[in-house]
Amino acid sequence: MIALVESYRAGLFKRAHWLPNIVAGIIVGIVALPLAMAFAIASGVKPEQGLYTAIIAGLLVSIFGGTRIQIAGPTGAFIVILAGVVAQFGVEGLLVATLMAGVILVLMGLARLGAVIRYISDPVIVGFTAGIAVIIWVGQWQYFFGLPTPSGDAFYQKTYGLLQSFAQLHWPTTLIGLGSLALVLLGPRIPGLTRVPGPLLAMIIATVLTTAFAMPGVATIESAYGAIPRTLPSFHWPDMSFDQITMLLPAAFTIAMLGAIESLLSAVVADGMAGTRHNSNQELIGQGVANIVSPLFGGIAATGALARTATNFRNGATSPLAGIVHSVTLVLVLLVIAPYAGKVPLAALAAILFVVAWNMSEAGRFVRMVRRAPRADMVILLITFTLTIFTDLVVAVNIGVILAMFQFVRRMSSSVEVLEEDPHSLRAELARLGVEQLPPGVMVYSINGPFFFGSVESLDRALSWSRGGPEFLVLRLDRVPLLDATGLKRLDTTIQAQAKKGVRILLCGASLRVLRKLVRAGIVSRADPASYFADLGEALAYVERERAGKAALPPQSTSEA
Repeated sequence: MIALVESYRAGLFKRAHWLPNIVAGIIVGIVALPLAMAFAIASGVKPEQGLYTAIIAGLLVSIFGGTRIQIAGPTGAFIVILAGVVAQFGVEGLLVATLMAGVILVLMGLARLGAVIRYISDPVIVGFTAGIAVIIWVGQWQYFFGLPTPSGDAFYQKTYGLLQSFAQLHWPTTLIGLGSLALVLLGPRIPGLTRVPGPLLAMIIATVLTTAFAMPGVATIESAYGAIPRTLPSFHWPDMSFDQITMLLPAAFTIAMLGAIESLLSAVVADGMAGTRHNSNQELIGQGVANIVSPLFGGIAATGALARTATNFRNGATSPLAGIVHSVTLVLVLLVIAPYAGKVPLAALAAILFVVAWNMSEAGRFVRMVRRAPRADMVILLITFTLTIFTDLVVAVNIGVILAMFQFVRRMSSSVEVLEEDPHSLRAELARLGVEQLPPGVMVYSINGPFFFGSVESLDRALSWSRGGPEFLVLRLDRVPLLDATGLKRLDTTIQAQAKKGVRILLCGASLRVLRKLVRAGIVSRADPASYFADLGEALAYVERERAGKAALPPQSTSEA
């Protein structure tokens, strides 16, 4: 259900709830102001495009999303992929990729894939998030220290160029950056300023200093990108062609996946704080709508922002009204104080992004995972981290997910066992059936675990007898929760191969779901009652009838032979 409708039915739009949600919305709107501009600049677009994104996405996710207190907007996770798209396809290409990502998110929500996103493994998420954090951190050196623009496109080339240019460090810019960093980290601890967000405090004081005192060489938003317009964005349909859509599809898919992961993680955290329960599929639809509309008005990719959502809750938000007020607040800021925002020094925004990068990196969690996680998970973490930094996010995420899937299949296949059931372990069950022991020439095997493409070899290994096999082999399937096409094919092949050796395999005990697959594959047939038995007792009774029938047949004469 849409969170807006759910909140209305819960009575959260009554007058008693207005004030805390309005206050929370105003505060989180002020917090979003410097972050939106900083993320936009780092992504390679104009600062006002970050504000447009926060306004539009914040409004639409609050209306159409599946989380009551979610705040959406541009986030640090997108910086690397968006900057790469801008560098290769320009801002127009970024708008097209964002719109495509929005369509993908809506389709994912309609297909009810909200729960599937949670199955992406932690090593992959932590690896690419930490890699993004490193790229953001290094990418802000230029603005924090006033260094010249580095040459080269690759990360290592830019890093090497920046390290070489540290001799040209601009001290006024660096001091502004260091002071801003101190205010971001320590500002809320200053008596009387505890309610003022650190990023906002740093931005205001740095702007006042650079405006009041002549500081030649200190770059500001206005000097680098021009004045921020005091107008709302106008509608613009981006130019797109089939070839461009084809080339942008990998980037669009990555934006959609990142947006889905981050928004749903933020929704889970919001549920834990507020005691609510989000609708993951509706959340994807809300995020998709936001990313479809945002680029039509000059905005960039957006998703649920964890820090802003947490700020929203801590200041009393209980419903989507706070997210709507957050967007209205940013509209007023854009119309009233846009000229002053252009005076913000880039070093102050770089300091804000330094802190964002540190928080994104989850350094403590990264180190713990490297030290304590299973070796395979540690390798996946480091590979994803390294590829994110030295190749690109699309490659890193794809390879990380593929490696995690292979590792999962390996673990699942090793957990599947095909075991012979010892006559002693069957004693109690046989006693209930009125049988003292297994008939001679009969063996009972059980498959324990999902019988899928990664585990089919376990059946061949178990049935590779060093000497002649039994006359009858009862194969119990009661512990098989899953059977795929490869498992069905291998089971059928094994039954036929053992029959040529004189071993009859009797299947029994499958769940209704597995039995239907066996019937559909033709392995079990109603025309052949001996192809399947409900339980072990029926299978053993069939063996006795078969042997009794053979014993009753007259012996073959020599002439007939």
